[in-house]
Amino acid sequence: MGLWAMLTGANAAELKVGDVAPEWEMKGSDGKTYKLSEFKGEKAVVVAWFPKAFTGG
Repeated sequence: MGLWAMLTGANAAELKVGDVAPEWEMKGSDGKTYKLSEFKGEKAVVVAWFPKAFTGG
């Protein structure tokens, strides 16, 4: 499932505080693809997402 579907609830169960985050991957601004599981137990993960950044209108 893509991050967009996860954030918008499309084809996904609603997440609640305390739920384990589902596995996902996304392309970073550096062009690399990152998976949530790569950071498990290593670091905190923060997703900064700006859906309308740099768009017209």
